[in-house]
Amino acid sequence: MGIRGLMSFVEDHSNEFFTDLKLRDTRIIIDGYALFHRLCFNSNLELRYGGDYDSFADVVQKFFESLFSCNICPYVVLDGGCDISDKKLTTLKDRAREKIQMAHSLSVGGGGYVCPLLIREVFIQVLIKLRVRFVQCFSEADRDIMTLANHWNCPVLSSDSDFCIFDLKTGFCPLNSFQWRNMNTIKGTKDYYIPTKCFSLDALCRYFSNMNKALLPLFAVLCGNDHINLPIMETFLSKVRLSFGAASSKGRRHHRVLGLLNWLSHFADPTEALNNVLKYLPQKDRENIKELLCCSMEEYQQSQVKLQDFFQCGTYVCLDALNLGLPEWILVALAKGQLSPFISDALVLRRTFLHTQVENMQQPNAHRIALPIRQIIYGLLLNVSPHLENMSWSALSAQPLAFSEVERINKNIKTSIVEAVELPKDPFNLSKLTELSLASRQLLLLETLKVKQTILDPVPTLLKLPIAVSCYWLQHTGAKAKLHHLQALLLGMLMGPLHAIINSPDTEGMRKDGAKMLYAEFQRMKEQTRPGARLDLDTAHIFCQWQCCLQMGMYLNQLLSSPLPEPDLTRLYSGSLMHGLCRHLLTSTSVESLLSMCPEAKQLYEHLFSATKSCAPAELFLSKSKSNSKKRRQKKQGSSRSKNRVGTLSDARCWYELSNRFGLLMVENMEEHTEASELE
Repeated sequence: MGIRGLMSFVEDHSNEFFTDLKLRDTRIIIDGYALFHRLCFNSNLELRYGGDYDSFADVVQKFFESLFSCNICPYVVLDGGCDISDKKLTTLKDRAREKIQMAHSLSVGGGGYVCPLLIREVFIQVLIKLRVRFVQCFSEADRDIMTLANHWNCPVLSSDSDFCIFDLKTGFCPLNSFQWRNMNTIKGTKDYYIPTKCFSLDALCRYFSNMNKALLPLFAVLCGNDHINLPIMETFLSKVRLSFGAASSKGRRHHRVLGLLNWLSHFADPTEALNNVLKYLPQKDRENIKELLCCSMEEYQQSQVKLQDFFQCGTYVCLDALNLGLPEWILVALAKGQLSPFISDALVLRRTFLHTQVENMQQPNAHRIALPIRQIIYGLLLNVSPHLENMSWSALSAQPLAFSEVERINKNIKTSIVEAVELPKDPFNLSKLTELSLASRQLLLLETLKVKQTILDPVPTLLKLPIAVSCYWLQHTGAKAKLHHLQALLLGMLMGPLHAIINSPDTEGMRKDGAKMLYAEFQRMKEQTRPGARLDLDTAHIFCQWQCCLQMGMYLNQLLSSPLPEPDLTRLYSGSLMHGLCRHLLTSTSVESLLSMCPEAKQLYEHLFSATKSCAPAELFLSKSKSNSKKRRQKKQGSSRSKNRVGTLSDARCWYELSNRFGLLMVENMEEHTEASELE
């Protein structure tokens, strides 16, 4: 959530509403969504190349190490999927449009803030590595955070202005005043603390004539937040006389915030204030508006979810989730962050958002390439409990296999209808999916990615899924990857193994020296990719497509209880390195000369290249002139495929083969995948 203009207003009055705090020796409840955005956007990280996940992981690690140094015990609470009421849909669509504009700005050399696609997954992996306790709520986390902080009597760390409304016993520390990079020691001791500021709700109420703090939720919904933005409230605001008081000269840019707080301070309680609001509205609208306002004010009350039970006993109970009749293992996996909110949105709302990256806006959005993987995910989610099967999904209810996807089309958004692949309930019943044998789960994953197990046998365990995804990516007709793109991608995958060799106490001197030299060379190439350099949009788009394939490959793998180990994303992909390698491979460097300094890395690269080469189209390895000649012949013969097709006859045969392996007859018309069609 978030209240328009409130955070900047209270920060403008920092001396009145905040107290200085030397934070140490305490628990702290952290708004995970706010934290990873803050660390991503305020750490001088490169955002144009699809994510320097290694650099981001280092920043996250340093942040928590600062907390540990001050004996601060963090508990991270992450948002889950969208609320089943879908009340934030308009806000989410507005933000999706804003993100597209910022991504476009970044792509043409301008400014903007767009989180790399896998930033949340990287953040969670670092939390696990550092053993930081965290939970993923079923939907929005704000109320659960407030309730836990009050239960444990500890502060909240966030950047969300809604925490200026919640009645927090120990206060709210805004992230932009949390000086974790500038730890100090208490005079005369060696004890560290983090200087920060703590917001006081009591101070805010005193400033406005000792107003009743119970009035603040009404202020939030009148001012407008992510859940409610009623045009008719402008009628109220235009008619009521809002006083700006003595602070008007200081708060001209906050007239609405200042005026509403001054006006509300004249009332004893929310009931009296709400009745006075309704007086300014047409008689016919009053009951409906009253109900909407009261419902929205409830969002600032205590949550029934007891996160302390999860952190102390591993038990997560959310009535909204329980009432949906979802399988127990799904609820547990969601709470532990082992399944993405993408899965709960698809399962509960039959709608997903496909987040825009810094890509080529003139091309179809990068997520299109992973559509067949998502169709399998949707197919698995269709096999749910009767309770969910009987729910109505408005326009989708007449289409039993349909899911909607909010995606980028050019520089706007569009909601497309996608048909799931219909999978038989036996053995693919969602409730019993974890009981399926490892071999069966792995088969479904690898068939979806169009790769054979034997190809992956020589590949190290933690790279099997990325290589399988890369094989899928190379085979898709929407991918326009060239040889140097594949080479750069595989070279980048060496960063994790190199890092392990360098940091292993058992590595011999010569092996370690070679690994250090190659690692340093990669770091040099990464640093040479300057922020001011012109972005190669085609290369950026190709790597965005690969990340989309990896994201959905990981989500499918998670849904199948990880038949392949989850890769370490923190050392798997660095966008700056990928673009730097591409430039060097096209101009001055060969793979052989790069790897000559580290024989172990050379051998691993050859295994990775051999695995992907077996799935890549032959023209990837032709010279440019031969490749162009082959394309002209194919075009003349009319053998090129339509760009908009999302499936082929070979896909159908693949699935028919799969069904036979399970001794089942799959859906007969698999050769006809339905194209995504416009809903709105």
